Formats: sequence, structure tokens, C-alpha cells
Amino acid sequence: MNTIKNIIGIASGKGGVGKSTIAVNLSVSLVKMGFHVGLLDADIYGPSIPLMFNIENITPCQIQHKNGIMNPITSYGVQILSIGFFSKYGQAIVWRGPMVTKVLRQFIHETNWGKLDFLIVDLPPGTGDIHLSILQEISLKGIVIVSTSQKVALSDVNRTLGMFRIKSIYVPILGIIENMSYFLTEDKTKKKWFLFGKDGVKKLSKEMDILFLGEIPILQIIQKYSDLGIPVILENEEIKNIFIKITKNIINQL
Repeated sequence: MNTIKNIIGIASGKGGVGKSTIAVNLSVSLVKMGFHVGLLDADIYGPSIPLMFNIENITPCQIQHKNGIMNPITSYGVQILSIGFFSKYGQAIVWRGPMVTKVLRQFIHETNWGKLDFLIVDLPPGTGDIHLSILQEISLKGIVIVSTSQKVALSDVNRTLGMFRIKSIYVPILGIIENMSYFLTEDKTKKKWFLFGKDGVKKLSKEMDILFLGEIPILQIIQKYSDLGIPVILENEEIKNIFIKITKNIINQL
């Protein structure tokens, strides 16, 4: 870990808010800006990073060396490691906390990450064993929170913020991203529909005194390319500009 300059966690209180999609496109945005980047998929029970990079068919023998040190898989310039490389597509991973902790330690300390400017850690939803294990093993420079404006999501975000602000755990919150902010009609009116509520994340950012990093609309093209395993910023200029702006905001916070 001494060869990695900045380790940033991507977190959400609630599942399904697009945290992994954000982690993928932030990582590729950093690569496009000239940085050396790694992505650790710490969502042990629901790894989706391999699918989003179209590398879900990677086998353990492509990663593990005889000396036990693992080598990340490079895709679109990002060095990636995920439990998804060690399990079949859709296979349930039914492990207790100690087993999860052991695997995470291997991913962190027994992996040839090399020299990186950034290591992005895609954390699972909630506040549990995985978060505590990560915080015990590595020093995070900061946390980026992802949420929708839905009350159910925001209530879980409050819990996540509370966890990272506990004195014994404390990690700086770099800011919050509002994902799936609005749906824009394709007709001449270009009307915005706020399917998950309006300005909920912005209001929370003010109440909790954290930076609002930006908003990402609901666009079918994001779903399309995520399912194809292609980071959408490589295919759409509008979305690319949104992510580059958010990425610069994160760098400025650091």
C-alpha cells in the first residue's frame, strides 16, 4: 500500500443507487486524465465490477502467481481485482465475516498493485464487517458518497455518514454525488422528470456540511453500455464531461 498515493472509498448507504457504475466511470475518468489507477471491488457478496468491464470470464489462474501474489487484471487502463474472478457468474458467496476479512486482506496485501496515483475501493452498501476490515487494513484519503434523492436512500446515507464520522473510525467525506437525478424527455420540450425526488441530495449535503460533487441523470445509454461492459464515458461526450467535472471536484477536495 506504500506505493499508492491516494486510496478513495466509494460508498452508499443503500444498494441499487449506482455506486459501482460511479466507481467504474470515475476510475476511467482518472485514467483519461493521465493518472495510474486501480479499482478494488470490495463488494464481496455482490461483485459487479467484472461485468461492467466485460472481464467476468477471468479465471484465478490468470491472476495468481506461484508465489501466491496476485496480479490485477487491466481493462481500459484500470488495474482491477474482484472476488468475481474467483466465482462463477451469479454464484452466491455465503461467507461469514472472518472469511470475508481474510480475502480482503489478501486483496490488499498480497496483490501486486504497483505504483498507483489512485486506488478506488468500491464498498458494499450498509455499515458492516467489510467496511471495518477495510478501515483496519488501509488508510483511506477520503470517501465519496453516492445516493439518489429518494428518502429511503437518504436515510441510509445518514447512517453511512455517521459511521465514517465516528472518532475511532473517522475518514474525511470528500463529497456526495446525486445519481439518477432526473429523466430528460427526448422530445422538443426536454422536460425533466424527477423520478426519485428533487434536490434531496443537495439539501442533505448542506445539512451535513459536505460538498455536492455533481448530479448524473437517468439515461438509457448508461444502462446499455454498463451491460455491455464498456465504461459509458468512452461512448458519450455529455456523460464524459459530467464525470470529468465530478472527478476534478474530488481531486480538488484532496
